[in-house]
Amino acid sequence: MSSLRPVSCSAGGARWPLERVLFALAGTVTLLSAVLAATVSSWFLLLTAFVGVNQWLYVLAGACPASFVLSRLFGLRSLIYAKEVVR
Repeated sequence: MSSLRPVSCSAGGARWPLERVLFALAGTVTLLSAVLAATVSSWFLLLTAFVGVNQWLYVLAGACPASFVLSRLFGLRSLIYAKEVVR
């Protein structure tokens, strides 16, 4: 079993892989939507459902809208799907 290590950037420091950033982003949006649903409107629970659907897209297909954006804008690469190129 291979160990999952952060991808090193050209500046010499370590940065988070795509999966870790997606997990942090999903957790942040889920917490934010729960707070907004409790304080503003229950319609914000749809945002939580949207996050869940995108997580399943990544699990089943290896890509989701957020993974495309993060790969293109920030050059993040996947540790799990390292051999596949996101286009």
